[in-house]
Amino acid sequence: MAGILAGFNKGRLPRLIPVKMGRMAVSSFAFFRGTAPLMAADLAPLRVTGLHVQLCGDAHVRNLGAFAAPDGHLVFDINDFDETISGPWEWDLKRLAVSVILAGREAGDSVAVCVNAVKAFIACYRKSLERFAEMPVIELAKFEIRRKSCKGVVQKLLQKAERITPERTLKKLTESHGKSLPVFHDQPPVLEHVPAPLCKKVLDSLGAYRKTLGAGRQLVFDAYCPHDIAFKVVGTGSVGTRDYVVLSFGCGPHDPMFLQIKEELPSCYAPYLPASAACAHEGQRVAQGQQRIHTATDPFLGWTTIDGAHYLVRQLSDHKASLDPNDLKGAVLSEYASVCGEALAKAHARTGDAIALAAYCGSSNELDKAIASFAAAYADQATHDYELFIKAIEAGRIKAEPAT
Repeated sequence: MAGILAGFNKGRLPRLIPVKMGRMAVSSFAFFRGTAPLMAADLAPLRVTGLHVQLCGDAHVRNLGAFAAPDGHLVFDINDFDETISGPWEWDLKRLAVSVILAGREAGDSVAVCVNAVKAFIACYRKSLERFAEMPVIELAKFEIRRKSCKGVVQKLLQKAERITPERTLKKLTESHGKSLPVFHDQPPVLEHVPAPLCKKVLDSLGAYRKTLGAGRQLVFDAYCPHDIAFKVVGTGSVGTRDYVVLSFGCGPHDPMFLQIKEELPSCYAPYLPASAACAHEGQRVAQGQQRIHTATDPFLGWTTIDGAHYLVRQLSDHKASLDPNDLKGAVLSEYASVCGEALAKAHARTGDAIALAAYCGSSNELDKAIASFAAAYADQATHDYELFIKAIEAGRIKAEPAT
């Protein structure tokens, strides 16, 4: 187990690997979130139809959520694209289905509730594909999951996202000294200032990033002046990559903008796909994959390079919210899984052959039962792997710091 994880963590900052291991040790679902490469290796030998889409790549229930579109309205969609690449649609479907089982177990749901939630997820995916296959291309290009069309847990998630403003992020991540502008807290290793030479490199990289924006976005970007830079630890699977946050101000102290400059490693699916699926710049791969999947995406999405490493650039926490798996109890799990099915079907229909996908999935519940059976079996496998992982930590073969 230690050797396998060491291979996954190649290229990451060694001092942060124990932090990542600690976050993965919280639960079997957290372990699953941090081991996308392990599932990629397991999925690769399985038979597929040959129909390709733009994969999310790390499709699980916490990688869908609410965020703000460019005009400010809130939408529900996939919100993590580090592993995105063109590949078999089945890989996204199976990974998200397994996550439904594991998240349901973490919330205390029974086996029957978890399996039924997966069936609801697949049924909604199938029916949504049928609808999208008949939809005019321009209508599919505009389709969004918005608050008016949502209820229950997803509507609550959208309401939560409405409260996560740049001003709220300013209060959370910064501190003020007298009348000076706020600066980032120092809370190592999660958030800390970087040395001056590295600070300069990050600032210099914004010039190349600016060129990846459209003319209108460049105009807005130019109106903000960088004020402070820090290193930030994010997520679970991403821990150990180099991630910087830049605080800029526009027309005054009450006009903050946060940019995240996030290192992107090659997709964990790349070794199992044709070389043509690769991209010369990993940040560009992630940005363009997100743009293909999203109906409305971050207007400041772009990419840059620092010391030869590839980075994605995006806004940090702009009205972005994801759920707590502990909220997925009983009927709520099926309700949420169904909306995830609609979002994933939209992504696949936009980037693949919607008619062929809908025809293969069919109108019966055979696919629902087959994927539910796979998801339950793989969730058991992931839980077994997690137990081995915990034993390796207890034996001292893997170093893990307590999650914060």
